[in-house]
Amino acid sequence: MDAFTWRHLTLAIALSTSMGSAFAATSNDFVDKAAAGGIAEIEASRLALEKSQSADIKAFANMMITDHGKANDELAAIAKKNDIEVPDDTTLVKQAKEKILDMRDESFDAAYANNQVKAHEEALELFEKQANTVTDDRTKGATELKGFAQKMLPGLEKHLDMAKKLQAAHPSK
Repeated sequence: MDAFTWRHLTLAIALSTSMGSAFAATSNDFVDKAAAGGIAEIEASRLALEKSQSADIKAFANMMITDHGKANDELAAIAKKNDIEVPDDTTLVKQAKEKILDMRDESFDAAYANNQVKAHEEALELFEKQANTVTDDRTKGATELKGFAQKMLPGLEKHLDMAKKLQAAHPSK
């Protein structure tokens, strides 16, 4: 894999892994992490469409772009309605550059599949915490964000199952 491809995959992995590391303590925390994760999924999947030759990887990547794009739009609408700031791309790129990642000697398809499993496990953890949060009606958008998280859980579980199948089909060497 060339340096350009690794750099972009590293950025996408850094973005996706940055989202699931802490509890969804506030509405702002959840929005920040969910938006970062969604954008990372889309960017990693765009790269997969460019770099992969595998039909199953490309089909999964297209689904990620569509599903996470819709989820990001819905999240942005809830955030806007409740005056919750959504991080911009510049902030997310800065976060990614601050991450130090190990470079693995594996094919792009294996790296992408492994990243998708990890990212979706972390997303599920984040969304389950938000879905099970006891809401305080005084917290901006807490009830709506809890409902959003509950609504997204089945799709994230489906994505994780599919990512695990990709991982099995494209093992690291």
